[in-house]
Parts: sequence; structure tokens; C-alpha cells
Amino acid sequence: MLNGKKLGTHIGGFTPFSYEVTDTIKPGNNSLVVRVDNKRVKEGVPTINTDWWNYGGITRPVRLVTTPGSFIRQHKIALRSETSREISGEVVIDGPVIDGPPGANTLTVSIPELDIATSVPVAKDGTAQFTLQPATLELWHPDSPKLYKVELTYHNDKVVDEMGFRTIRTAGKELLLNGKPIRLNGIALHEELALDGGGRVKNEEEARQQLIWAKDLNANFIRLAHYPHSEAMVRLAEKMGFLLWSEIPVYWTIDWTNEATYQNARNQLTEMIERDFNRAGVIIWSLANETPVKPERTRFLKRLADSARSLDNTRVLSAAMERHWGNAARTLSVVEDPLADIVDLVSFNQYLGWYSGPLEKIDQVSWHIPYDKPVFISEFGAGAKYGLHGSVNERWTEEYQASLYQKTIEMTRSIDGFIGFSPWILSDFRSPRRPLPGIQDDFNRKGLISEKGEKKQAFYLLRDFYGKAEQ
Repeated sequence: MLNGKKLGTHIGGFTPFSYEVTDTIKPGNNSLVVRVDNKRVKEGVPTINTDWWNYGGITRPVRLVTTPGSFIRQHKIALRSETSREISGEVVIDGPVIDGPPGANTLTVSIPELDIATSVPVAKDGTAQFTLQPATLELWHPDSPKLYKVELTYHNDKVVDEMGFRTIRTAGKELLLNGKPIRLNGIALHEELALDGGGRVKNEEEARQQLIWAKDLNANFIRLAHYPHSEAMVRLAEKMGFLLWSEIPVYWTIDWTNEATYQNARNQLTEMIERDFNRAGVIIWSLANETPVKPERTRFLKRLADSARSLDNTRVLSAAMERHWGNAARTLSVVEDPLADIVDLVSFNQYLGWYSGPLEKIDQVSWHIPYDKPVFISEFGAGAKYGLHGSVNERWTEEYQASLYQKTIEMTRSIDGFIGFSPWILSDFRSPRRPLPGIQDDFNRKGLISEKGEKKQAFYLLRDFYGKAEQ
């Protein structure tokens, strides 16, 4: 509410929104009141039942932005082919399209480092399309995360964005980055840092600390769970060379038949895609996490998938699905889900050796995954309290966690089409579902790093595995 006038309502605490205040703001002092509500409700996204801490308050930046009367509201720019090196884009102008002599109502796009520019007309609906064909172009890659300054100018408005250019797609059981197979040496991450009092990651420096830990792990991929992380996190990760999975909080048991719930999820998906369309590091849009298989759920997620593809056809779609047993002996692990027919990458969470049997179970299973698509394990892991030691068969010890990691690494060698994993999780995080006194104390202890920044044995085991994978 600005100066007593309600500007609007936004649902979803993880994606950006804005309001026009030109006619409401006044010279001198102004009164802005923001009411935030973090209550979980059955029809919400996420719903009532989750496994992470429900922080409240304002956890993302609030800005007052001044623009000309007509300004560049949105730009979506992408490399269409790694062979042709053609860059194409669309720009949306907000405000009246400026009249003028022939050729005056144009948008100019340039990449100074490549010595390339073009000017294109802006249509009456405020849109403009363009293509660029640079003579040379260094493609963005985790080993060389090259970013170029892209300048867009429309009369008195100028936008400068740092962008990388790459392609990502699947071909059979391979994931191709810039036309070449890529392995995802990943880790999952919550937007929470328990150091210095804890809470949501509040600034770029806190985001940088998490990403430095991921670099120390030799990771090239991060699953940003279970909601869109801050723009600061995404941009910094891109600069540091991380491939990213970005997800909306369609988590566990959403109200699948409620149209308002769907519209809420769709809006969060739209805002996530529109914010990060130009981020080369983001390669996967994730629709959901561990949702139970039933017709109404699949219809819900199919609609989301269709919407995502209409907004962005330059990335891979996935979701964290679940596995089940395919025989009475519980030795055949099956990933078979109608959602797998919809997405591009077959991703699933599995906790063999933790929730599903003892450590030995990992050595006993075979896999049935009947899809001609790349296979990715989006979660696996075990809880361990830093500093608690014992035998490899003693739960909650660092030895147990490290042994589970070693056995899981060996197990994945037999999965056809396997392209990588993002173990759960980089660091311990708060959860109201984890009360075990003396061990959990309201923390999910599956982190490779404690809430105090202490690295557990499994961290070093995974670091060495990823280091060898890079050779």
C-alpha cells in the first residue's frame, strides 16, 4: 500500500513482481506498507506439508525503479545453434511506442566485444525481434563461463546485461551442452546459510560462500531446491561456471484439482522463467518434487510442462520423480512414471541404504528405467552429525554417510543412460520435521557440511570422485 492506495497482491515468496506507482508516488515523503504472510495453506504452492523451514518476512530486495515513459521491460535472448552461432531475441517495450520520422522508432542491440550491432523496428504492440550473427563467439561452458555485455537501447532507455551463450538439449540417452555430451557432477542446495545466525541467504556474500563450498567439491552442477533461489545466487553461479536446475515448489501433495492452485503454480513457473531466461547457467526447469503418481497430478504437471515450453523452448524440462520396487524380493528398482514421458530428462530421488533398507541393499539392486532419455538421480543421501564417529553400519555417523556415498557411486555405473546426480545436500539445514534430540535438533543432517561450516567425511569422498571424473 503506497500513500494509502493498495497497489496489489502477489502470491509466492520466491519470484519477482512489480507495480506501477507513477500516479501514486509524490514529491517528498511517501508511506509504503508491505504486508507479508508466510502461513501455509492446503491450496497453496507449496502446501502445508514440507520439509524445510518456513521463514517469513521480506527475504528478497525491494527496489524503487525509475524509467522513461517508454522503457525496455523484458528481453529474451538465446543462442539458437552452436554450429551457426546465430543469436536471436525478442524485446518488449512498456509504455507508448514512440512516434517519429521513418526509422526513428527502432531498438538497437549490440555486443561491443564482438563488434556487432543491429537496429530493428518496434511494432505497435511494443515488441521487436532481432538476430545477430557474430563472426566469432566463445560459448559458455562450466570450464570457461564466458559472459558478454549485451546492450539494448530504445530512445532514452538503455539496458546492459551480462550474458553467456550456449545450447542445451537431449539426444537419446545423452545430455548435450553446446552439442557435446556433458556429465552433471552435482549437489543439491537450499537457499539457507546457518552461519552467523542462520535464515535465508540474504546477500551476494552469503550466496558466494555456498558456491565456494560447491567449487571445493569439484561440482559443475547445482540443483536449486525446492523453489526459485534469488537472482543474486543465479547470476553469481553463472559467473562461477555452474550449471543449474531451477525448480518451483510443487512439492509432495499439492491440491491437484484446484484451478487456483494450478494458476498459482503456473504463475510462479512463468515468473521464474521470465526472470532467468537469459541466464546461460540455468539449463533445467523443474516442475515438481516427489509427487504421488495419479491421473489428476499428471494432468496438472502436463499443463505446467506445456506452459513452460511455450515460454522457453531452449532448455530441458524435468522433475524429481520417485522409484518403486518391481519384484517381491525388493531387488529390482523401477522408475516408471507417466511424467517421464512428458519431461526431457528422467530424474528421480532415491534413498537406498537410508529409508529403503540397510547399506547392503545398495549392492543388491538392479534398475529398470524404460525410457530412451538421459537418467539423473536428483537426490540420494544419509544423515550424519559432524564429529560423530563409529562403524560404517552405525547410522548418523560420518562413516555411515561416507560408505553410502561410495556404494551409491558404484551402483550408478550399472544404470543405462546415467549422466550424473545431485546428492542431498550441500549443508545441514533447518527443518521442523527433524527433532531427534542430540542428533538432528531441528536440522536435516544429510548435509556434507554442518551448519557451522564443518566438512564431513563424505564431502571429501565426493570431492575426490568428482576430481577424477574431470580428468
